[in-house]
Amino acid sequence: MGMDAPTTAGFIVRPYQPGDREAVRDLCCQTGFLGKPIDPVFEDRELFASFLTDYYLQCEADSAFMVIVGGTIKGYLLGCRFPRRHQIYSISQGIPLALKALTRYPRYSSESRRYLLWIALNAWREVPEAPRNVGHFHMNFMPELKRLAVFRAVLERYLRFLSDNQVKQISAQMVTFDDRRTIGLFERYGFKVLNRSKITKFQRFTSEAVYLSTIVKDVIEKGDRVLYQVAPGTKSPPAGLIRNH
Repeated sequence: MGMDAPTTAGFIVRPYQPGDREAVRDLCCQTGFLGKPIDPVFEDRELFASFLTDYYLQCEADSAFMVIVGGTIKGYLLGCRFPRRHQIYSISQGIPLALKALTRYPRYSSESRRYLLWIALNAWREVPEAPRNVGHFHMNFMPELKRLAVFRAVLERYLRFLSDNQVKQISAQMVTFDDRRTIGLFERYGFKVLNRSKITKFQRFTSEAVYLSTIVKDVIEKGDRVLYQVAPGTKSPPAGLIRNH
């Protein structure tokens, strides 16, 4: 299927272009609170978008793919093939972002301050470990675009890109509620769950338990595809690998 042409489902998947930057940053903020706008949780959109998108758009723009509906970006996948480069960037980026947050802190609302305190005091305890030597990706979609066809098209495009660049394994961290429907969808396509932690940063805004799960997948071609369903009944991970904090 040609992903740069409209699909029968009414969307296209194409590589990131420099002119997409502001739309990606806006979409990041529009979906930052469990698929809804981040503003009630953290009001500083500029800081929020910089933290979550700058590395991918500045350092690995070739690993980013956009979902377009009617000429508008409605979803994206941002990927990282070079984990060590990402780690170094995150350290160097963290200092100026922290300084910005400190200078703006007195002007923030109580909710924004509470969010920053969660990052400083709890994030390091609640965020589960991820493989340090494996690249990663994350996806964001507008709520109306959360369909299986979109999920499959974006992942197929990205996994094909990884395979063409000799990347053998990839990881992601997914935010989910207490049910396992989202994780089950990834497991259906061969992802394995390494760990799962309960996170508290949204607990004032929802009565549902929210979890962050680390998932990994080997990039293996099967015929002409790199995304395919595994055998029914395949389970992951072994019980000892699940950690609920």
